[in-house]
Amino acid sequence: QVQLVESGGGLVQPGGSLRLSCVASGSISSIKVMDWYRQTPGSQRDLVARITADGNTNYADSVKGRFTISEDNAKNTVYLQMNSLKPEDTAFYYCSAAHMKGRDWGQGTQVTVSS
Repeated sequence: QVQLVESGGGLVQPGGSLRLSCVASGSISSIKVMDWYRQTPGSQRDLVARITADGNTNYADSVKGRFTISEDNAKNTVYLQMNSLKPEDTAFYYCSAAHMKGRDWGQGTQVTVSS
């Protein structure tokens, strides 16, 4: 099992930036993929960005060129750098780890983009 704690959400104006952090603990060596998802009320949870154990990254089309996922293995932390934020990026953002025994989730952090 992997424990995940997100931080870094908040209120930002359109065009601004935020960096989300996700600190992992527990069975870290079993992690295959680290993801950032987001969800708005009444909607499904959607994949935003992914980084694999060998460093490959993937992004949702809606965030390509604006968001960057990265990792610091020494700190057991995955980041989501979000630039040029838009009101439609407003959502609850979740960090998730996929491993051999399944998938674990963090508690989430709210991102609100509004003037």
